Amino acid sequence: MPQKLRIYNSLTRQKEDFTPLNPPFVGLYVCGPTVYNFVHLGNVRTFLTFDTLYRYLTHLGFKVRYVRNITDVGHLVGDGDEGEDKIGKMAKLEQIEPMEIVQRYTNDFHQVLEKFNFLPPSIEPTATGHLMEQIEATEALVQKGLAYESNGSVYFDIEKYNKEGNNYGKLSGRNQEDVLNESRDLDGTDEKRNPQDFALWKRAEPEHIMQWNSPWGKGFPGWHLECTCMSTKYLGPEFDIHGGGMDLKFPHHECEVAQGVGLNGKDPVRYWMHSNMLTVNGQKMSKSLGNSFLPGELFAGDHPVLEQAYSPMTTRFFMLQSQYRSTLDFSNDALKAAEKGYKRLINGLRMAKKLVYQTSEVPLDEVKIKDIQKSIDGFYEAINDDLNTAVAIAEMFNLLKYINMLNTGQLPFAALGENVFQSLRSNFILFIEEILGLKEENPEGEQILLGMLELYKEYKANQQYDKVDQIRNCFKEQGLVIRDLKTKLDWAYSE
Repeated sequence: MPQKLRIYNSLTRQKEDFTPLNPPFVGLYVCGPTVYNFVHLGNVRTFLTFDTLYRYLTHLGFKVRYVRNITDVGHLVGDGDEGEDKIGKMAKLEQIEPMEIVQRYTNDFHQVLEKFNFLPPSIEPTATGHLMEQIEATEALVQKGLAYESNGSVYFDIEKYNKEGNNYGKLSGRNQEDVLNESRDLDGTDEKRNPQDFALWKRAEPEHIMQWNSPWGKGFPGWHLECTCMSTKYLGPEFDIHGGGMDLKFPHHECEVAQGVGLNGKDPVRYWMHSNMLTVNGQKMSKSLGNSFLPGELFAGDHPVLEQAYSPMTTRFFMLQSQYRSTLDFSNDALKAAEKGYKRLINGLRMAKKLVYQTSEVPLDEVKIKDIQKSIDGFYEAINDDLNTAVAIAEMFNLLKYINMLNTGQLPFAALGENVFQSLRSNFILFIEEILGLKEENPEGEQILLGMLELYKEYKANQQYDKVDQIRNCFKEQGLVIRDLKTKLDWAYSE
C-alpha cells in the first residue's frame, strides 16, 4: 500500500513529499470562518478539503493536532484596514451584544458542519480569546522595528521588512507594484508610512462597541494577527500545514508569513494548501448575481437556482468528485448525477456490511483478484497524489462492481479467496466512511421498512400481488426500491 503523501505547496508552487517536522506529530492549522459568513458554501468546500486531509493523516497513523480558528473580531467591512468591525456592525443593527451574534453563528456553524459529517478540530480558538497574545506580538514587532504606531493604530512596516532581506509577496506571487496598487484600492488611509502596510492594531472610535485597552489606547486587533498568534501558541513558531481558501492567499496568508518571519526569524509554515473557488452554472457565486445560496437552502431546495433539494451527503459526495485545487461548478445536472452516484456507493456500503464469506469448490479468479488489488492500491495512490478524491472515487466504483457481483451471486466468494474478500470488504467500508467521510442518511422509520418487507414476503408467498405492488409503490414514494433476489430480500436507495 503506497504511504507517501504528496501535496501541492502554494509557497513553492509544486508538489512535495509530505514530511512532518516532528513525526508522528502533525500540526495542521486551517483558517476558520468569520462570523458574518460562517455557512458560506465556499467555506464548506475548504473545510471539506481539510476534513479529508485530517482523516487521511490520522488513518496513516499520524497524531494530528488540528486547529481551526473562529474570527469573532477584527475583520473590517471592506476587508481593508478602514471601516467598522463586521460583528460590531451586525450587533448595532440588531441592537444586541456582539457576543450574542458570535454565539448564534457559532452554533449554526457547528450544526451545518455536523450535517456534512466533518470531524471537529482538536482546538477551536477565537480571536477575542487571544487578545493578550496579539497585543504582545504587536509590541514585539514594534520593538524589532518592523511595526510603528500612528494615531493610536499600529501598522506592519513592509518596506522595512523587505530591506531586512525578506520578500513580502512570495506566497501569493505578487510583486511590490501589484501590492502597492491593491493596497491603494483597499485602504485609502493617510495614517500609514506606505499604503501597503497592514494593521496589527486599530484605534477604536468612541462609538465602536468592540474595543479593548492597549499600550496605544483603546482599540481592537487587526484581522491578520489572530492566526499568527493562535497558530504559534498551539503549534509552535514553525509547523507543518496551513490551509484555507484561495481567496485568503492574499492578503491574509501573505501577512501571516510576514508576521511569523518578523516575530521568529523563520517561515512559520512548511506546506501552504489552498482550496479553489465555487461557481454556479459557470458563473462566480455572488449575491449580486442572485446565484448564491446557503447550505440550508440547498438541503431544502429553497432557491430559484435549485430544481430540487440536495442532501448533505449528496453535496459532500459532489464536492469530493473534484480535486480540491480545481474550480468546482454547481449545477442541477451535476448535483443530480452526484445524488445517483452517492446512492450507488451507499447501497454498496449497506451490502458490504452484510456480506459473509461462503466457501465453495471453485478455482480462484486471478484476473478479478488482481483487478481488486489494483483498485485498492489505486485509491491510495490517488489520495496520496495531493488528495485527488476524484480519481479515488473512480476506483471505488470499480470495487463496487465486485460488491454487487458477490451480493447477487454472480461471483462466488471462493473465487476471490477469503483474504481477498475480506480486503475488498474492509477497504471498501474504510474508504467510504473513514477517509471520504460519507455516511448513510438513514430514512426515517427503518424498522418500519423492515416490517413492511416481512409483509411483502408474506403477500408474495400467498400470491397477493396487488398488496405486493402497493408495498413496492410505497417504497418508491420514499425514494427506495425493493431488491427481491433469489437468496435475499432487502431494500436499497433508488438510483
